[in-house]
Amino acid sequence: MKFLRTVLLGLLASLAVVLGAQAQNISIATGGTGGVYYPMGGGLAAVLSKYVPGMQATAEVTGGSIDNLKLIGSGKPYVAFSMSDAAQDAYKGEDKFKSGKVAVRTLVVLYPNRMHVVTVDGKGISKFADLKGKRVSTGSPGSATEVMAFRLIEAAGMDKDKDMKRERLSVAESVNALKDGKIDAFFWVGGLPTASVSDLANTPNTKIRMIDHADLVAAMNKKYGDLYVQDVIPKSVYKGMDTDNHQATVQNILVVNENMDDKTAYNIVKAVFDHKPDIVAVHKEAENIKLENQKKEASPVPWHPGAVKYFAEKGIKLN
Repeated sequence: MKFLRTVLLGLLASLAVVLGAQAQNISIATGGTGGVYYPMGGGLAAVLSKYVPGMQATAEVTGGSIDNLKLIGSGKPYVAFSMSDAAQDAYKGEDKFKSGKVAVRTLVVLYPNRMHVVTVDGKGISKFADLKGKRVSTGSPGSATEVMAFRLIEAAGMDKDKDMKRERLSVAESVNALKDGKIDAFFWVGGLPTASVSDLANTPNTKIRMIDHADLVAAMNKKYGDLYVQDVIPKSVYKGMDTDNHQATVQNILVVNENMDDKTAYNIVKAVFDHKPDIVAVHKEAENIKLENQKKEASPVPWHPGAVKYFAEKGIKLN
């Protein structure tokens, strides 16, 4: 009897080891609560936890792309949202990643991120040059909003430190600061609509004004590569917009560390496309996650072999 009990306990212990080995805890690095990364990341976490056997995924609030890429660089089991310009810097070891390259790989091209340069009536800002001498938030320190804002300011021939009083706030903090009269304008790169910008536009006795800057795209691309495109935020997106906003757009990508095993990467990509409606239900920008957007040149970062395998099965060659 004692022998049988010993054998049974040994079997149970072995089973626990096997089950433990099968369990995968994945963290999804997103952004601030006022943007699109966080709710979409929550939708992605729910899909992965529900449909990938043994996987438990959790969305984490972060400062944005820069912080996310640093988490990828840690080698821990992270999936991260990032703007493609920030990912390129991480891969090459440039700009905010001069201390070291990140072994980052692309899983999926997600949706376009639109640069919002936002103010309200009464601030004396109707064109980009009017930002000179104003109190402006260029985004939180861990965000790619800050990276792109700096590049726009540079392309306009302005100095980010000398030509404006600069704050480093998240989109939610920027909206509150603008409402309270503590800043005059802010930069934000995000999907449409961004909840915090909608909140500003819907504030009583407040009229939102979006500043055109599409004319700066050529200068940005000349220096940083063809990462940006001229685009439009339709006037119907945010209440109170009088005209369409002509602005700069950059792609969002879903990235991981190169050390992620091929099967896990494959399963993540498969879950995204097999269960996209679940993610769209959380935020409609997920509608833009399309097979036809998955192209080798669509990401400045190499593709993960697991993603390459999935897309090859769909007739898309990425290498």
